[in-house]
Amino acid sequence: MKVLMIAPQPFFQPRGTPLSVLHRLNTLSKLGHEIDLVTYHLGKDIDIPNVRYHRIPKVPFVNKIKIGPSKSKIVLDMYLFFKTLRLLMKNDYDLIHSHEEAGFFATWFAKRFKKLHLYDMHSSLPQQLTNFKFTKFKFFIKAFHKLENNTISNADAVITICPELYNYVKENWSEKEQMLIENVADNTTVFAREAKDDLREKYSLNGHLVILYSGTFEPYQGIDLLIDSGKNVVEKFDHARFLLVGGHRDQIEKYQRKVKSLNLDDYFVFAGQVKPEEVVDFINVADILVTPRIEGNNTPLKIYEYLRAGKPIVATNHITHTQVLDDSVSVLTECDRKSFADGILKVIGDNELRTTIAQNARKLADEKYSYEVYVKKSEDIYKVIENKLELS
Repeated sequence: MKVLMIAPQPFFQPRGTPLSVLHRLNTLSKLGHEIDLVTYHLGKDIDIPNVRYHRIPKVPFVNKIKIGPSKSKIVLDMYLFFKTLRLLMKNDYDLIHSHEEAGFFATWFAKRFKKLHLYDMHSSLPQQLTNFKFTKFKFFIKAFHKLENNTISNADAVITICPELYNYVKENWSEKEQMLIENVADNTTVFAREAKDDLREKYSLNGHLVILYSGTFEPYQGIDLLIDSGKNVVEKFDHARFLLVGGHRDQIEKYQRKVKSLNLDDYFVFAGQVKPEEVVDFINVADILVTPRIEGNNTPLKIYEYLRAGKPIVATNHITHTQVLDDSVSVLTECDRKSFADGILKVIGDNELRTTIAQNARKLADEKYSYEVYVKKSEDIYKVIENKLELS
């Protein structure tokens, strides 16, 4: 099919939704579809066969986009609307495939141009408004609820990326064609890996037990919780070292100050942002993988990387984790400093537990969250669209 994909994101930048969009593009390309991607002016082109980029014009004073809702995104989405309109007037497409809030206007475009619409639902957008503390204005949140409901109701099919979203759609739109496609795709399927220096030596980790966190440093990720719990951990196990991968410079500096105030300088290492394909190198040198997230309902992409690694995982007992993880593949803790520290210490002190949950994690990844499953699900939801096209 010829697909018009709309991604209201800085594409490509190594963060949640852009990574998800990247793997959608790569997989759909491999399945033989042609995609015109409409996206922001920010980001880097990734060379993928059958994918053409259509960026909005450079918007003055908008040089970066923070994660989550923002005033800048409202302006950029207006540009995205008109860029999409021009492409629909110029070209003939079989399908509009929209991500996140682009679904709001893609719904109108689908009706206006008589096109099928596949909505890629990465999160609950009204929930994002409160999670990111964008607004408390009830009228605005209610309007987002109506827009999201209208998008799902009118979409010809829906992709959801975690069980919580899948169940939400199933409970409220039971007849809706949808496919749960978790973000399990490995970044090495897109990017070529290069040989790396010995990371343990580079970050002075030799002889230490390495506890790794990878991901963004947004407040909902629980970095404060991780650092606070780290104090409890190192008091009982002096050889522990926390290696944190990700974060912007200002975020890293903020947490470095916190670490220093707690006299934990020797125990925390901040590696900064790395290329997506390099994260696996940091996972490989780790002994324990942690995810202290405290808010949200969509499963972090790193969970699937963690499972594939076959290493012990410590995570908060939060819906964002428990819709994938359980006690057989991880140690789950309450969302407080002492509980999270106790969870890490439990893994450190129990070799049998460490081995068991690591082996189970790898088995779960192979059986349920493999790339082959990802491709098959992507193919199946596009077959749904193809069948609708034949009937129209």
